[in-house]
Amino acid sequence: MRLGHITGSATKPSQFTVLIRAIPWSPDQSYSDTLSKYFTNYYSSSYLSHQMVYHNGIIQRLLRDAERMCRTLKHVSPEINCKPSLTPCTFCGGPTATNSFHILSNEGDSVQGVELGELTMTTTEQERPAAFVFFKTRYDAFVVSEVLQSTNPMLWVTDLAPEPHDVYWRNLNIPYRQLWIRRIATLVGAVAFMFVFLIPVTFIQGLTQLEQLSHAFPFLRGILKKRFINQVITGYLPSVILILFFYAVPPLMMYFSTLEGCIARSIRKKSACIKVLYFTIWNVFFVNILSGSVIRQLNVFSSVRDIPAQLARAVPTQAGFFMTYCFTSGWASLACEIMQPVALIWNLVAKVVVKNKDDSYETLRFPYHTEIPRLLLFGLLGFTNSVIAPLILPFLLIYFFLAYLIYKNQILNVYITKYESGGQYWPIFHNTTIFSLILTQIIALGFFGLKLSTVASGFTIPLILLTLLFSEYCRQRFAPIFQKHPAQVLIDMDRADEMSGKMEELHKKLHSVYSQLPLHSQKSSSKAESSTPFTSQELPDPEKLKPEEGDAIAKELWGFQGNESCQEHDVKSCPGASSPEHLTPKMIELHKRN
Repeated sequence: MRLGHITGSATKPSQFTVLIRAIPWSPDQSYSDTLSKYFTNYYSSSYLSHQMVYHNGIIQRLLRDAERMCRTLKHVSPEINCKPSLTPCTFCGGPTATNSFHILSNEGDSVQGVELGELTMTTTEQERPAAFVFFKTRYDAFVVSEVLQSTNPMLWVTDLAPEPHDVYWRNLNIPYRQLWIRRIATLVGAVAFMFVFLIPVTFIQGLTQLEQLSHAFPFLRGILKKRFINQVITGYLPSVILILFFYAVPPLMMYFSTLEGCIARSIRKKSACIKVLYFTIWNVFFVNILSGSVIRQLNVFSSVRDIPAQLARAVPTQAGFFMTYCFTSGWASLACEIMQPVALIWNLVAKVVVKNKDDSYETLRFPYHTEIPRLLLFGLLGFTNSVIAPLILPFLLIYFFLAYLIYKNQILNVYITKYESGGQYWPIFHNTTIFSLILTQIIALGFFGLKLSTVASGFTIPLILLTLLFSEYCRQRFAPIFQKHPAQVLIDMDRADEMSGKMEELHKKLHSVYSQLPLHSQKSSSKAESSTPFTSQELPDPEKLKPEEGDAIAKELWGFQGNESCQEHDVKSCPGASSPEHLTPKMIELHKRN
């Protein structure tokens, strides 16, 4: 399936592009000249061109100027009827203007005395030591991305470029020599947060063991006498509290992954997914078992030989908590997934309170970093409880059946795919499933040992070894395909494009698709991907941008190239604004630069 994705997918510019970081600084020439000289010297037969990465501040200023120019294009001459309408305010009832613009008397007022030199992006101070380098074939690009370019591994660092929509432009400004420090810092922060999270998990586990705590705290005995309160506190309340605490985990792990310096959004989300998965399995499964054993004053893993037996004793005691967690976190999450209550409430607020009459909705991205850890956690709970507490299995079976139907509908009909992950999450599923199987077999070994079943214990040990051998075979046979691309497939794809005559057309489009200046405003950026303005800097396909999708800025930027009707805008535009001679100097300069 991985090879089918590589060969069957459409031709992508990322297959011909390599991201170069840590370009050496030279006082005699710019980063662009240094890069061009290097690749012309060592890769003259395959090097095509390159696109430099510029400082984020320059890009943000250009974006603000672009939006100002879009508002300038809206301005009309005095003879055109363009009166702002008034609508009553929701809170005070007074009139509120629906469009905050004024009619300009001449074109000079729109420029407002800004020099064209402010938009210049060619100075060495604005270039960053990173660039996208384009090659003539896929094979050349992959070879360059895999080999060291210098005797110093910290210089001329090459990686296969992500898709244009997948590039996380903000992190390209981070110096490469800082990345290893950032990774260590984020790892320490994630581990520290994992230990801090022990406090609420231990408190929650104490709620499930009120009978044991009542001996240490006599004032709890009066509460336990009421059956309803006892059932709520010991059954439903702990899982609800744990879920509420877990709402803070995915955003924090996403923030840690951002600090690591990931060059692509897919890499950042995959890193956050792995962190959330480790965090979830450790706190929901192991910490609950350990804290429950401590509260019940059991010996917690006094020796390595006692680990299977201790797990076999501790896991059944938490079966009730795991079953309740399956209801509150599993079934309830599926209901929220198909209803999307947060999006519905936000849309209601936008229409009723803010009086937003636009029919556009916020585009949704599939939350891999929250849903995949939940699915794998329930798989772990199902495996580990299948031998000693199988009553949870029917509820998990219902959950997975409903999850298959709901997620299939959401992925096909609701969520918007901006980039392809290429099956990169499958190794996470495979490794977690193997871990769950081995843990289940260890627990079964301890359980059969407690039951003094020598025959069953004897057959469980070879089962563990066979599972490890199967995992190693899969790692040797299938894992390399997810990490590297076979040269045979790449060369065949290059030859097919050359024979069909598509290669020259692909080369002409490479330089434009990795433009750092996006053609839309921050309104169209997904809030699930980034919470700060202009940090996403995604590059949409201009041909696929539609006015009804809510991208007003892109519509206005491209409006002068088509015969779009003026009535489609919120404000009637000047009829002559679509011709190039009526564009402002700043708009012409920005169009040339892009």
